[in-house]
Amino acid sequence: MATITAALVKELRDKTGAGMMDCKTALTETGGDIEAAVDWLRTKGLSKAAKKADRIAADGLIGAAVAGTVGALVEVNSETDFVARNDKFQDMVREIAGLAVGAGGSLEKLSAQTYPGTSNSVETHVKEMVATIGENMSVRRTDSLAAPNGLVASYVHNRVADGLGKIGVLVALESKGATDAVAEIGRQVALHIAAANPQAVNVDDLDAALVERERKVYLEQALASGKSADIVEKMVEGRLRKEFFAQVVLLQQVFFGPGGDGKMSVEQYIKGAEKVAGSPVKVTGFKRFALGEGIDKKADDFSSEVAKLVQGG
Repeated sequence: MATITAALVKELRDKTGAGMMDCKTALTETGGDIEAAVDWLRTKGLSKAAKKADRIAADGLIGAAVAGTVGALVEVNSETDFVARNDKFQDMVREIAGLAVGAGGSLEKLSAQTYPGTSNSVETHVKEMVATIGENMSVRRTDSLAAPNGLVASYVHNRVADGLGKIGVLVALESKGATDAVAEIGRQVALHIAAANPQAVNVDDLDAALVERERKVYLEQALASGKSADIVEKMVEGRLRKEFFAQVVLLQQVFFGPGGDGKMSVEQYIKGAEKVAGSPVKVTGFKRFALGEGIDKKADDFSSEVAKLVQGG
């Protein structure tokens, strides 16, 4: 039987991040073969990770990365904010965001890419992190944005580190103006999007079914006034423009950024900023990720949580 030295255990621990006793057991089971022990721990680790996979991971981080004229967002979830503040977790999200730039918004493609510094896929690396850190985590989604004739600006809100936060925004701008000035316009618009959460850049980009639903509501309310058909139509279109479009269309929203006076629209802000850029600036698209949106979080009441702790559950 091979002698399991402290140095051997440490080497395996450095390779895998597993506990000292787990490393010793793995080496004993595999006769001191480091590579076989790595596989043994991976097998056991993946098994443990599978048991954790039914636990809801609704915390974590949004990662944003930009390379040239392409930007990407990723949402990587963990169970707790404690793990989201872990340096290893943050490094992982940053690396995955960087890979997402080349994934074209495909989660499948991103998951299959090789994680930097390893021979594992992103999917496998995340599973190994689950085993090491002890919490369920997953790459939930990704998206990307390109601006072939301009640039992509990014912004993260509730920033915990460069490119990492709780809300991530990308904005694609088309312009021949000074790069620094255009980038600043993009950053301010991205900051606005983080706060205002618009649904489209222009009215024409809105979901037609959504617009029609709003129109029907306004129509029913206007018809109750008893006014003539032509007046009713003007009332409906006026409310759509002033109440609905002004709330959900980016360029028509009241600008929240520096210089905003509570009346100036995003479109008016961009027009004014074009003077500094030295050229027209056009927003061609945006992406916005907010951490945990759409996840059904388990809501255990306080008494049941206490009962679990008392029972050791």
